Formats: sequence, C-alpha cells, structure tokens
Amino acid sequence: MQPSDYIFGIRAVMEAVNAGRDIDRVYIRKGLSGPLAQELTELLRANRILTRYVPAEKLDKITRKNHQGVIAILSAVPYHQLGNLVPQLFEDGVMPFIVILDGVTDVRNFGAIARTCECAGADAIVIPDHGSVSVGGDAVKTSAGALLHLPVCREHSVVGAVKYLKNSGFKVVAVSEKADINYTTASYTEPTALVMGAEDSGISDEVIRECDTFVSIPMFGSISSLNVSVAAGILIYEVVRQRLEADMEVI
Repeated sequence: MQPSDYIFGIRAVMEAVNAGRDIDRVYIRKGLSGPLAQELTELLRANRILTRYVPAEKLDKITRKNHQGVIAILSAVPYHQLGNLVPQLFEDGVMPFIVILDGVTDVRNFGAIARTCECAGADAIVIPDHGSVSVGGDAVKTSAGALLHLPVCREHSVVGAVKYLKNSGFKVVAVSEKADINYTTASYTEPTALVMGAEDSGISDEVIRECDTFVSIPMFGSISSLNVSVAAGILIYEVVRQRLEADMEVI
C-alpha cells in the first residue's frame, strides 16, 4: 500500500472526515481509549464510515510511523449517492441502467464487473458500505481504469438501495441460479437495476424479497454456477442487446 492510499493519526483522520475526503474504511487499534479516540469514534459513526477494530500488528504492517492507533484507508474514487444520481439521470433523459453488487468481496471480480459496466454504458455501480470490496488502487487497476469513469454509489444497505430504486420507477432484476425464468425472456428496456450476489452465498434473502423479477442463466455442465463477473457480463450485454433492438424498432 502506497502512503498516498491512507492517512494516519487521530487528528489527521478527523480532519479528513470533516473535510469530506472519500474514506473507504478506518482501522482503529483494539482497546484504544481516551477522549480524543471517543470523539473520533462518534465522528465516524455520524458519517457512516466503516470502522474496524484491529490488532496493532495490522496497523504496523501499513506504516511504522506514529499512527496513534488509527489509520484511514482512502477510496481511489469519489463515492456518489443514489439520491443525487438517479434524479440527474432522469433529468438528462437517459434510460437508466444500474448494477448492484450484494456482498461481492473479490477485487478481481469487482474490477472485471466495473470494466464491463463501463464498456456497456451502465450508469452506475452500487455497493454496500459493509461486507463489500474496497474501492482502492487495486480495484482501479483491475478494472483497467473503468472505475475512474463509472460512478460508484456506496449505500448504507442494498435493501435500502433497492427500495429507493423501485420507488423511483426502476425494475429490479435479481440474478440467481435458483430462478425459473431464463434471463433472455425478461425485459430490460425500462429503467433497470440488475442485482448480482456474492461469490459464495449469492443474493441475500432480505434483498431477494425486495426484487421484482428473478432470472437465471441456463447451466448444462456439472458445475452449478458461473463466476459472478462472467454472469454479470452475460446479463449486462443482454440489457444492451435488448435496448439496441428497441432503438432499431423505433427507427
């Protein structure tokens, strides 16, 4: 990790939060106490910044300088908010297409999905602030720079994001091997949010209950599921295909 990827020291981190820096997460040494540490904790909680309490050894691996038991990992990209992005998309007259990742933690999968989203013209990618991949330099590199051009919305919860999009007129489509509907038979020509699940456990039950449609990719081999980035690529370009066909019909 490069020194430009993090900020250390209690007051320095507090200043970064108050200045509105995009912070991916903050590591705090287990057992850290005192009035200033308490003030920092309250500030992080108020700003919904992911905080992890870790052994001192983890902090020392990042830097040997006087970190005072606190290191903030900076995001490589600015985070957007759905509440600001979605109204702008409608105002611009586009047919919105958003990809939601529920618990994807592998940086290579995330980078590959982001690259596909950017190439396909998706309007944003949504991740939760807990239980998700970090959008650091490795993610940007893996995405071949796509994350520098694709808005990333980090929301408090995927369930909340899905509910907001539904209320905004989106059709929310969950991709699951358990679904009975072939992905090619669903329609994606209206405002669409595509939900992809975690590499190991898929989409959480709480999110599934909020989705409008459930689709699957046919499987004919002995392995029951695809890598999440491959599955996302198939679905994303089905959205592209259908929308191109719809545009041709209008012409």
